[in-house]
Amino acid sequence: MIECLSPSRLRANLYRILDRVIESGNPVEIERKGQRLRITVEREGKLDLLKPHADYLKVSPEDIVHMDWSQEWHP
Repeated sequence: MIECLSPSRLRANLYRILDRVIESGNPVEIERKGQRLRITVEREGKLDLLKPHADYLKVSPEDIVHMDWSQEWHP
C-alpha cells in the first residue's frame, strides 16, 4: 500500500521521506487540492544499459526494402 501524506507532513520530514523512498523503493503520495502526486525512484531497466551499434547496416534500409529477393543467393 502506498503511503499518502499531507504537504505539511512532507515539508516537515522532507529529507527523511526522500531517503526512505530511495532505500525502500516504495513510492509516497502527497494529496494537494484533490490531486495526488507521487514521489518514486526512477530506476534504469536492463534495456537502458544497451549500447547503440552505429553503422551496423552497410547499406541504407531503403535498399533492403526494395531488394529483389526472387533470385537465389550463391556464395
